[in-house]
Amino acid sequence: MKAGLSSPRVLGALAAVGVLIALGVIVWLPQMIYPPLTSRELSQLPSADKRVDLQQAQARVQNEFRSQLLQAMGGVVVVTGAVAGWRQLQLNREGQITERFSRAIDHMGSDTLDVRLGGIYALERVARNSPDDRQAISDILCAFIREHARWQVGVPDGPEHPTPTVDVQMPWLTTRSPDVQTALYVLGRRSAHPREHTLYLSRADLRRAELSQAQLATVNLRHTNLSRAYMPDSNLEHGDLTNADLRHANLRRACLAHANLCDAHLQHAYLDHAVLRGADLRGANLAGAVLDGTDFTDARTDHTTTWPDTGRPH
Repeated sequence: MKAGLSSPRVLGALAAVGVLIALGVIVWLPQMIYPPLTSRELSQLPSADKRVDLQQAQARVQNEFRSQLLQAMGGVVVVTGAVAGWRQLQLNREGQITERFSRAIDHMGSDTLDVRLGGIYALERVARNSPDDRQAISDILCAFIREHARWQVGVPDGPEHPTPTVDVQMPWLTTRSPDVQTALYVLGRRSAHPREHTLYLSRADLRRAELSQAQLATVNLRHTNLSRAYMPDSNLEHGDLTNADLRHANLRRACLAHANLCDAHLQHAYLDHAVLRGADLRGANLAGAVLDGTDFTDARTDHTTTWPDTGRPH
């Protein structure tokens, strides 16, 4: 098998050729730019002392030029070494990130809760250090949540949605499924990325989830159960919450501007001072909801929208 261009033998040969070319440039280039005087030119000088002085001056000019060449080549070598060192550092960093990424994924598949939690936090750290991996990590965390907190609406033997009553005895998600809650924490505080697409959390059991101040703009929460979830000051702008169960959820001061809330179940939800500007509320049920100071500017409603007994706020 022939050696590749990156083999030590080929690299050594290329380095030797480079050294020979550099030596040739140092030796011959000064003589080409400042050629020595010919015998005829020297014979025209009046005295031998003048001829010697002129030859010595010419040699000094050539040597000074050689010194400048050596300095320039030294600078090139330094810059080349710095670039090579930087590139190697980048390759090492990418290798470390890849290794950490793979190890975190393995940990998330563990049967031990503590190991899974460590894997989730490790992914968060990778996302902070590697912006190019943030979208993939967000997708992985979403898939983890959907897998470990299934709410399979519409499939055979799936849950009734919404449930006939809200389970007031249901423990907080952080107690019931701490790894799922941790993944939600990480998603809710992630850094924005210009190429990020929609977070897909549809058909997930997120009852009594803690999503205070979560940044979940454009999230897909279709058919998700968020009853009694704690979501004050969260950002769900442009989110898709079609047929989501938000009964008794705390959405105080939440931003739901331009969100799709068609057929959403918002009975007894706390929506005081929330922003539903431009939201689609057709078919939504807000019976018993707290709507003090809620912004419904340009919200889309129709005869299927159910309001509290006090009617739609003005």
